Amino acid sequence: MLARIYQPARSAMQSGKARTVKWVLEYEPERPREVEPLMGWTASADMRQQVALEFDTLDEAVAYAQKNAIPFQVFEPHKPSAKAKSYSDNFRFDRKIQWTH
Repeated sequence: MLARIYQPARSAMQSGKARTVKWVLEYEPERPREVEPLMGWTASADMRQQVALEFDTLDEAVAYAQKNAIPFQVFEPHKPSAKAKSYSDNFRFDRKIQWTH
């Protein structure tokens, strides 16, 4: 019943930072998913896979796991190294690098 505590990354279809600020506590799956023979869907009898708790800070998530005796593992978020720039910066007059086609 190991739990993961992490800060979700933004999706590729997302330009903003919505839903990436909070910390999430999710349980690791105890059993692998099985293919249901009648319909062919993937199914699982593990109900903890459906639980995802959101916390404002990492400390709150860790305190919750410790209070309820849940073993956990913390995954630190990867911060982007380059600063995001706007599209108009490509055409600035005082560019440091020459613009080529």
